[in-house]
Amino acid sequence: MLFGRPITGLPPHRIVAQGLSHVPEGRGIFREPHVAENLELGGYLRRDFAGYARDYKRALELFPRIAERLGQSAGTLSGGEQQMLAIARALVARPQLLLLDEPSLGLAPQVVALIFQIVRTIVSEGTTILLVEQNAHMALKVASTAHVLEVGTLVTSGPAIELAKDDKIRKAYLGVH
Repeated sequence: MLFGRPITGLPPHRIVAQGLSHVPEGRGIFREPHVAENLELGGYLRRDFAGYARDYKRALELFPRIAERLGQSAGTLSGGEQQMLAIARALVARPQLLLLDEPSLGLAPQVVALIFQIVRTIVSEGTTILLVEQNAHMALKVASTAHVLEVGTLVTSGPAIELAKDDKIRKAYLGVH
């Protein structure tokens, strides 16, 4: 169910049309097309052209490095820039729910900090994010609610701020002793 409507068995474009965008682990950008073409594909289903143009512009404001590389082949971007492009492309679809799968995977600490700063901004602007992230420290800083999984089993759930203070969670997942 997505927003009270069943999505099981729907093709991906129908799920996107219902308000869900996904940034997969490993980024999932199209390597050959230019950065601009990748972004345009994020808005492929949109018919509200003024809204699309506004969201395209906003994505570039959030990720100025991407704005500088619109004519560049997406496959030549650094890993951090590819992650920025993947998130920007998802935002151009104007999702109500954005799934982010391991957005910090393989990125330099400075880029991770930037990505999570932008995640906070996206949430503050009204988009709900479901974040799957092994960097528990960063995830708990941006999440409102957290669910801790261990080998596919739910270990605990609750407000992120409370879990970040929990001694068992801090020792097991945050490296605090």
